[in-house]
Amino acid sequence: MIKKDTAIKVIMTKNLVTAHPANSLEQIKGIFDRMEFHHLPVVTDGNRLVGIISRMDIERFHDLIVGNQLHATAEDIMTKFPMSLDADDTVGLAADIFLANKFHAIPIVEDGELLGLVTTHDILRFCFKSAI
Repeated sequence: MIKKDTAIKVIMTKNLVTAHPANSLEQIKGIFDRMEFHHLPVVTDGNRLVGIISRMDIERFHDLIVGNQLHATAEDIMTKFPMSLDADDTVGLAADIFLANKFHAIPIVEDGELLGLVTTHDILRFCFKSAI
């Protein structure tokens, strides 16, 4: 039986790679090239969440990065102040949000500070393990 009331903190990814708003697009692309994840939270000093960048965001700017024609930063392409959840919100709530929207990652914050990230993959993994 899948436990929809499980707190999201149980399944969220906690050790995150993050970007700073001033990081260049080339730096951001380099992070995505080295890592297997699809979403990169953007934080300021003090780990304050200010945005998120997806691999799709980078792909849209690929030609500009390769041609080195644009001196844009993470701040220029990130989704600013994305929807977030609290660590005590439920897996069921996260699943409902994913089903109702077109994004696949939700930052988990407390008092503006980034604690983790939950993705559709995390939800699927949790559901699959719960069903066994």
